[in-house]
Amino acid sequence: MIVNVVNTKKLQFKTVLMDSWYATQRLMALIDNLGSIYYCPLKINRLVDDTGGVEKYKNIAELTWNESEKISGKIIKIKGFPRDKKVKLFWVNVSTNKTEYIATNDLSQCSKDDVEFESQTRWKVEEFHREIKQLTGLCSCQCRLRKIQINHIACGMLVWNFLKRLAVKIGKTIYKVKHELLSDYLLQELKKPTIRFRAVFI
Repeated sequence: MIVNVVNTKKLQFKTVLMDSWYATQRLMALIDNLGSIYYCPLKINRLVDDTGGVEKYKNIAELTWNESEKISGKIIKIKGFPRDKKVKLFWVNVSTNKTEYIATNDLSQCSKDDVEFESQTRWKVEEFHREIKQLTGLCSCQCRLRKIQINHIACGMLVWNFLKRLAVKIGKTIYKVKHELLSDYLLQELKKPTIRFRAVFI
């Protein structure tokens, strides 16, 4: 996808945000070679070294952090990466009961707050994908023609945009707004049906 963005679509970008499933040596090296910065969480069982080769690789969850490293991160080497390739790791509190270990190739990054902002931005994109698929029927299109699929996706995005703005305006979740719209419609139809059925006895 990144190669297509660069070579075909010619889109300019500075930063790549990705999930832990994409944190592979090949992809991270590709982003490096493009001159871009990446931020991605690493799974807690990922083997890393923060001792410069003095000790064996250990799980990220087993790393020790001093107060300075909790604020400005620590330089580590991920197992399987080239010997001279280092990344900076940050211990980020995503919520009150969830912690993520965010890796970046920007070794000059020394602000945990900036890393948290990048992580929250990635999560907003994840939320968008989940909401638009669950609330707009985006994945229900059975058409095969490219133009019709594009129109279907565009309509789904317009619906999501309307629901999201309304949810923010009235202080409710987008799921609550969608449920209430359907609930109001059903109540109205039960009280005054727009299509009346007549019973036929045989």
